[in-house]
Parts: sequence; structure tokens; C-alpha cells
Amino acid sequence: MSPKARREYIEDMRRRYAAATLVGRSALLDEVVAVTGYHRKYANALLCGPAHRPVKRRRRRVYGELVTAALVAIWQAAGYPWSARLKAMLPLWVPWLQKRMPIDEPTRLQLLRISARSIDRLLKPKRSSIRRQRNSLTRSGAWLIHQIPIRTERWDATQPGWLEIDLVAHCGNSAGGEFICSLNSTDIASGWTETRAVMGKGKAAVVAALDDIRQSLPFSLVGIDSDSGSEFINEHLLRWCRQHNIAFTRSRPYKKNDNAHIEQKNWTHVRKVFGWLRFDSADVLELMNSLYKCELRTWMNYFQPSVKLVRKERVGSRVRKYYDAPQTPFDRLCAIGITPQNAHSIDPFQLEERITTTIAQIAAKAATAIPRTYRYGPQPTISRPTPEMERYTRKILAGAMGGR
Repeated sequence: MSPKARREYIEDMRRRYAAATLVGRSALLDEVVAVTGYHRKYANALLCGPAHRPVKRRRRRVYGELVTAALVAIWQAAGYPWSARLKAMLPLWVPWLQKRMPIDEPTRLQLLRISARSIDRLLKPKRSSIRRQRNSLTRSGAWLIHQIPIRTERWDATQPGWLEIDLVAHCGNSAGGEFICSLNSTDIASGWTETRAVMGKGKAAVVAALDDIRQSLPFSLVGIDSDSGSEFINEHLLRWCRQHNIAFTRSRPYKKNDNAHIEQKNWTHVRKVFGWLRFDSADVLELMNSLYKCELRTWMNYFQPSVKLVRKERVGSRVRKYYDAPQTPFDRLCAIGITPQNAHSIDPFQLEERITTTIAQIAAKAATAIPRTYRYGPQPTISRPTPEMERYTRKILAGAMGGR
């Protein structure tokens, strides 16, 4: 029996099956099993099911190859942001992309109206997983720890000036000797981020870097919140805060979620850019500070939108989070009423090229580092990076930015 004849037979038997009695249905089911060879359960499902099964239709292709190529170009140059942030970037980046790619008017309009879900579908074949590594060198600062209060409530800051700060170590696979650390700070209300590189974790160097950040902020510094590390819990930083009338609080030990804002920026603004290589030379320190004060500062605050958590609702055993629309820190400050110096006249693609070039120089210096003799403790084994670091360095030298 051909498939067409089998379908016609089943349709005829379905009508007879619906009108038959209970005994008659059993006899009809025996006949269908004998004629078609179907399993009795499957034959019963066919006779009791709908007359016409819905046909799965394939989604009509709306966006062509040029739209996908443009998305990939912006996605790679912008540091592989997720779809909601990438959608918010498109109005800023598409005009600059038109100078590099032949984008006609219909393609431009498609790029501006594409949804975040469509971006996910188009970029799905291009995505690759990123393995994160974590090094923690935080040591509790027992000195003056009781004079600096613990922040016991969440900061729902609506005005800029309240910073979370943290120190990120660039020690590679050894914490021996002196190495560079990144002092990272982010504003709670706007997401504006400033970072400085310091040699070691000395108290005076950290305070000097924090004072440089204070002078670079487009708003007044009102308060800072740190972890309980000794690089922050000390007499130098406490005296500096009192001199400038700055509130100073700290998080609870071993509670990283207390400083969730800065922990997230440690990945996006530091680790994703420099990875986990070891940096311990003065020339690398100078290059990193040049990036932090110029290119990376403009890149992160003017061309990288982010979302903010609006509220959380508990639904049974799950917590549902609601976020606002992606905005850059510059746009958030403008909405508050503070207008920093506008940097949107800078070409983001050229800015990304300068950042990539400088990171390649830094990675090359880290890969060719010469072991040093240290006065205290064992000499760190930094002459031969780990295989993971070597692969990361090759990717950086090939032009990939941010450990991607």
C-alpha cells in the first residue's frame, strides 16, 4: 500500500471509528492493524487524533548575508557583547561601519530595526565559549577594620558619586615578587568606570591612583565601598577619605555579592582585556595606564552599553530579574543632568585597532619576560608561561582583543 493510499484509508477509517460503538471500534482497530501493519497504540492514536496534522513551516529568511556580515564586524570590534547590548550599539556603530563596508539603505534600516533575538540567531554559529579563570589574592586588613563600617544595605543610588572599588592582580601563575595590579572603580548610578594600574599593592600607590581617579571623574566623589583587603583597610586610605570628606565603607568578608557591580566590571573591563598574564615591568605599567586613561576609558564609557537591575521578584523557588534598556554610562550621566566631554566624534573601529595594537605590545612583553631575583620569598617561575597563557598570547598577537 502506497503512502497516499494509506493516508486515504486512515481518513475513511477515522470517520467510521468516530461513529462506531465500543465493540465496533475494537473490530475496526483490529482491521487497521491487519491492513497497515501499525502498532495497535499507534493505530489508535491515528484514529483518535486530528484529521490534519499541523505542518511545521520554516521561518522565512528576512536578513541577508550582508546584515550578518555587518553584525559580525561590529560584534567582534565591540568585544563580543550580548545581543541586547549589541542592539543598543548599532545606532552608534553603523555610521562608522558604512565607511568600511558597502552598506546600502535597506541594509542600514534592517540593522537599526533588528531585534535582540534575531541577533542571537544570526550570531549563533559564530559564538564560542570563554573559559574563565579566577585568582584571589585578597588578604584581610586587620588594622583599623573596626573603624570602617560594613555596608549593611544595598546601594540604590540615583545620583553619581558612589563608587565600588577593587584591585585585580596581574600575577600570572605565580604570586611571588612584585607585579602590576589594576585598581578598578565603577559608579553605582551611571556605570561610569575608571581604572588605574599600580605596581604592587602598596598603600601609598593605591591612594595615589584613587586620587587620580577622583580628579578624572566627571562628577564629585561622594563615597567608596571596598572589600576587606589590607590594600584598602589602612590608615592611608582612611585619612585620605577624611581629608576629602568621602564616605568609606566595606563589604562583608567572603561575600562577593556585596560588591557585585565592581566584580562584574573586573571581568568586562580588566580580565576580558588583559587576561591572566603576568605583568611586572615599568614599561608595561606605563602602557596599561595609557590605555586606562585614554582609549579604554573612552571605549568603555562612550561605546559600551550596559543594563542595570531594576527589581527582582520571587516566583516560587526562582527569582525573576528585570533590567532596564541598555545604555552607555555617558547616556546615563546625560539623563541625570551631567554632561561629560562628548567623545562620539571618535571612530570606534580606529579606537579598537589602537587598543588591540597596544594590548599586543603588552602581551609580547609579558611573553618574553625575564625571571628576576627577589629579595623575599621564592623566585616566581615566569620565564615559561602556562599553555593556556601561551594560547592567549598568540590570540592577542594575532589581533584578537580581550581574551576572546
